Amino acid sequence: MQSLRDLWRRHRRNVLVTAGILGSGYFLYKLYDAHKRRLTDLERQLAIERENDEFIKAQMQVHFENIQRIADTTTLPHAMHYLSCRIAEDLDLSHLTERLMKGKGQPNSLSSAEKLELWDMLKILSFTRIVVSIWAVTMLSLYIRVQVNILGRHLYIDTAHGLGSPHLLEDADLIHRDDQQNFLASADFLANYGLPKLISNMQTAATEVLKAMQLRDFFNTTVLHQTIMQILDVFLSTQSPHLWVESLMPEDPKLYKLATMSSSDKTNRPEVTQFDQLMVETREVLSSAEFGSVVEISLNAVVNALVEEKGFQSGGGSLTLGMPLARLLPRIAQICPSLVEEPSKNKFIQIIQSVPEVGLFFTLLYANLSTS
Repeated sequence: MQSLRDLWRRHRRNVLVTAGILGSGYFLYKLYDAHKRRLTDLERQLAIERENDEFIKAQMQVHFENIQRIADTTTLPHAMHYLSCRIAEDLDLSHLTERLMKGKGQPNSLSSAEKLELWDMLKILSFTRIVVSIWAVTMLSLYIRVQVNILGRHLYIDTAHGLGSPHLLEDADLIHRDDQQNFLASADFLANYGLPKLISNMQTAATEVLKAMQLRDFFNTTVLHQTIMQILDVFLSTQSPHLWVESLMPEDPKLYKLATMSSSDKTNRPEVTQFDQLMVETREVLSSAEFGSVVEISLNAVVNALVEEKGFQSGGGSLTLGMPLARLLPRIAQICPSLVEEPSKNKFIQIIQSVPEVGLFFTLLYANLSTS
């Protein structure tokens, strides 16, 4: 025993130091092992989250593409066909041309004053029809793309609500399918209700621009472009701010109150449906200065393409070289239907969609809405 005590006294310091080192090493090892396990668990959790995120993004893309497909293959074609029929009915020029042809075949059937009056009406209505068609095809195609982006925004929100849920994205969908369908169906408002007022206002603008123009006046591509743009400018400038939006969607006092309500008024918020909320957001986009700029750029692109239309450049004279207004009017009547033909054949819709500023606007629109 004495030898053991002597041995302990002699080596106690070394033993304690060694024990301390071993104990510290074991403690550090346990800390490292626990940290490593935490890192492994964190990496596994991050991998699961990344996998879930990729799955959600894929679901979002599929859902958004389905909405886009509905817009491109159903909503826009249906709306364009219906709009084309309504424009053809409401701006039918056949009664004027028939009376003029009859007067040509029977010289005594119309007086000079009656002929001039018919030609003046044909002049005004021909330009009214082509400008209404230009405006309608531009606004309708842009309007439906706004709808798609707003639905995409709600898809993003719905997905965020569904994070961590074992259910599929459809189970987290906050926008009822009926509200989506009703929202997309609102694209028919222009043809159903907005067209008569649009035609009346556009005819007033056309009358003002064309009142000093005679049938013998010389028209070329530059003059035609300037005349159409002048009518559009007069139409837009004589309207109160964003009044033309009323041609695209209904004016609902309840929705207007909701759109202008401050955050402090939310306790008195009127009861609205999901469809109402979608329409409010649409009106806000259509009333924005950025959308107004996109409209102007798109209208100009369509008019540029129109004046180069082959129908103006062939058959009894080229518009590039110029022709009297009287010879131009029949060509305007012939080209008008091509402006509102079905989207798959409508090069003017394709031109609108290919304008860089239009693509950028909708890219930013979707991105901004997605972060709101």
